[in-house]
Amino acid sequence: MTDPYDDDEDPNRPRILTNSQVLGFIVRHWLAEPRKFALIVGLMLVATACDLSIPWATRALINAVSSPEPVTRTAWIAWASLSGLYLVFYLMRSAMFRAANGFYARIMARIVNDGFKRVQAFSSDWHASNFAGATVRRVSRAMWGYDSASDALLMMLAPTLIVLGGLAISLGLHWPLAGVFVGVMIVVFGAFNILSSVHYIRPVNLVSTSLDSKIGATLADAVGANPVVKSFGAEAREEARFGRTVEAWRAAVNKTWDRFNNVGLVQNMFLIVLQAGLTGFLVHAWAQGKATPGDVAFAITSFIVMAGYMRNFSEITRMLQKGLDDTLDVASYMITEPQLADAPDAEHFRGELGEVVFDRVVFGYANQPRPLYDGFTLVVAPGERVALVGPTGAGKSTFVKLIQRLYDVQGGRILIDGQDISRVSQATLRRAIAVVPQDPALFHRSIAENISYARPDATPDEVILAAKRARAHDFITRLPNGYETPVGERGVKLSGGERQRVAIARAFLADAPILVLDEATSSLDVETERQVQEAMEELMVGRTTVVIAHRLSTIRGADRILVFDQGRIVEEGRHKDLIDMGGAYARLHAVTEGSDL
Repeated sequence: MTDPYDDDEDPNRPRILTNSQVLGFIVRHWLAEPRKFALIVGLMLVATACDLSIPWATRALINAVSSPEPVTRTAWIAWASLSGLYLVFYLMRSAMFRAANGFYARIMARIVNDGFKRVQAFSSDWHASNFAGATVRRVSRAMWGYDSASDALLMMLAPTLIVLGGLAISLGLHWPLAGVFVGVMIVVFGAFNILSSVHYIRPVNLVSTSLDSKIGATLADAVGANPVVKSFGAEAREEARFGRTVEAWRAAVNKTWDRFNNVGLVQNMFLIVLQAGLTGFLVHAWAQGKATPGDVAFAITSFIVMAGYMRNFSEITRMLQKGLDDTLDVASYMITEPQLADAPDAEHFRGELGEVVFDRVVFGYANQPRPLYDGFTLVVAPGERVALVGPTGAGKSTFVKLIQRLYDVQGGRILIDGQDISRVSQATLRRAIAVVPQDPALFHRSIAENISYARPDATPDEVILAAKRARAHDFITRLPNGYETPVGERGVKLSGGERQRVAIARAFLADAPILVLDEATSSLDVETERQVQEAMEELMVGRTTVVIAHRLSTIRGADRILVFDQGRIVEEGRHKDLIDMGGAYARLHAVTEGSDL
């Protein structure tokens, strides 16, 4: 059995980008505020120049105080220079961090906002193929990944490379051989870090990052289905499943950290070789009278400065690689075009009548060998009540998804009020279609907010009127906080009938020309169904209505009943006429009534 949480082969997963592609994503955010970015870089360069100059100031001070003929003024000037460099260094570093705080915060907010916006633009099919918990983890983790990667690049790596290169040149100016030695060590050190990061650390880090997302997916899945878990007494089973996911992450992250540690050990070996080689060379030069005490102090201080930066290289490597990998998913989202994009010249949908036309439509799902609809043609007149019936998989729900443009057709076209729905904006199209599903999804917000979601500018009186028309006002006013009562995640604090009536109130408030009722009463008791049915009867007045129903008693009054089978309409007519025909509908009716045909 395959692991349902293993989505590694899912084509809807984020693309794996290279480090350079993720770096490009980060740099584009830096350059979105060029002046602020230039200020931060400028402060970093001044601070780094001060750090780079400290060995020279140390050399001047040592030479001044070790001179056989002490010159007090020269020594104090050297002392002031060294102290001034430290002062400017810390002031510039502090100013850099202060400037970076707001810069980082704005970019982090932009990254998470852009990531959320892009995820919202992805198709329903994309969302159905991705765990919500994993997507949340990926988007929220990206802003902290940017923070780590930017710190590693701007605050640590760039100064490190400048200081190392600058000190190699400084040493080379006095002692070419020492400069060549340090330069070679720096180049080899840098190459080792790049290669180990890309080929040794990144593969295992991607695995542990993916498992981190899987922890979020597994947790959200179990918590979201907590009523099912409790109803089967399956807490221990879910704990075991979650424990397996956490254990897989633990093993992967431990392997990742071990590799970081291995790389850090080799980096420290480089430091030892650099220290021994550089100080040995200077001691040899001093012994031969070719170096002053100040020169030796210069070399030792240079090594101390270089070692301070290089010693952090392991942490820099860890921060940078982890930051890049954490940012990767949102960077990938941003170069992934929405599966259902608006046409470049898309206009606002303008429709009030609600005429729906399927014109030789061809459509099939990706995992099906043949199209479900093949040359499907149908006209639903304005204000007509049409009921769709048929076995599971016959194409009823697909009909509703296509008029909402949750999928694009592969052939033909769909017109609503004469407008090709592929040529209008999706948002304006869907606002013209009110849907009351079998299991309405409510937000973990107040009842008033859930009703007014259909029209955010609605007044409290309009919200109450919609609730009254939906037969929801009475139960709402009995709640402790009335319309301000939170409904819980997905509305779990309300009963099924209460959720349905809130969804119907939302549809009343939307006042859309097209209404879709998708099994809206199938899970209700008889008394609640009667109340909901009364509300829906009022809601259908003056609207084009598409009803999907298995309980045929709810569609007796439909103007036309369409019997679907394998993407085709095999019968159509009114309830009594179809019963008299003795065909597919009559057989369905006989089954639901528990009688023989």
